[in-house]
Amino acid sequence: MTVIRAREGDEDRWDRSRRIKWMDMEKLRSSSFLVVGAGALGNEVVKDLILSGARKITLVDMDHVVRSNLNRCIFFREGDSEARRPKAEVVAERVQELDPSVDIDPVVGKVEDLPEDSWGEHSIVLGCLDNVAARLHVNSFSYFNMMPYIDGGTNGHAGRVQVILPPSTPCLQCGLNRSHYRILERRNSCTGTEMTYFQPKMAAEITTTAMVAAVQVREALKIVSGRDDSIIRNVLHLNGLHNTWEVLEASFDPLCPLHHMGHE
Repeated sequence: MTVIRAREGDEDRWDRSRRIKWMDMEKLRSSSFLVVGAGALGNEVVKDLILSGARKITLVDMDHVVRSNLNRCIFFREGDSEARRPKAEVVAERVQELDPSVDIDPVVGKVEDLPEDSWGEHSIVLGCLDNVAARLHVNSFSYFNMMPYIDGGTNGHAGRVQVILPPSTPCLQCGLNRSHYRILERRNSCTGTEMTYFQPKMAAEITTTAMVAAVQVREALKIVSGRDDSIIRNVLHLNGLHNTWEVLEASFDPLCPLHHMGHE
């Protein structure tokens, strides 16, 4: 006779996750995640990764905490904005409060300054960025290293997620349009050590951020668990005002330097 105890499994932190049949908890715990951006999306992505069972994260961000971050960033506090503390360091500190066993390495600086040989140390990249130039840098280095890259973005109630799985899916650069290139031209025309190109602030709110980050992390969990058959292979768009999701087809650009015509 099998005896079932009412609270059996409650002492196992990961008991409920282990009950998901396809979830490979051991692979998740041994994988290394590179999260680029420690703002609103980065806060949610890191939180979801940690609660899901990820043990090793490198978090890259060049910015510091400001008060307007506080309405959508779970790891930031008033004192952090007053002291203008680096976002990456604050998130890493608060992660230790959430789970001291997590190995999180905060990198305060631009993603463009990461050593080239450091990219291959990671299993997967999650992009939580707010500009085209940085996105394309991450796209290029992750593709070159054959690393899955999950890009997320939000604008008010709208959001998007794209999964780049080299070499089987189109990359981020394949989907650029003329507007993106105009932004890049303006940004790259700046000289000196300070950025002179002004990019207007975008609307942001936490429910959209939470939804997009959750999709990004779920796609990462699928990839590390070997469920490539169920990942997003196009671009997923969220209309948060109407609570609808749409999938827009992403195609290989034959002129994209990261691809060639032979990909399907």
